[in-house]
Amino acid sequence: MKVGETVTLKATVLPSDAANQTIAFSTSDAALATVTPVQGKVTAVAAGETDITVTTVDGGKTAICHIVITA
Repeated sequence: MKVGETVTLKATVLPSDAANQTIAFSTSDAALATVTPVQGKVTAVAAGETDITVTTVDGGKTAICHIVITA
C-alpha cells in the first residue's frame, strides 16, 4: 500500500453456521495504519510495516494480515 490509500479486508468465520459470526479488526501500530474495528477498512498513514489482526468475538480465534506501506 501507499500512504493515503485504503483497502477493506474481509474475514470469513468458519464454520459458516457458527452461532456468533462477530469479528473485530485491530492494528498493531495506529501511527502507520488505522483500521475500522467492524468494517476492516485499512488506511495507510505512514511508511513502514504493521499487522492488522482480526479476532472472533466468540472463541478468540485470530488471523493476521501483514501490511507494507510505502511513501
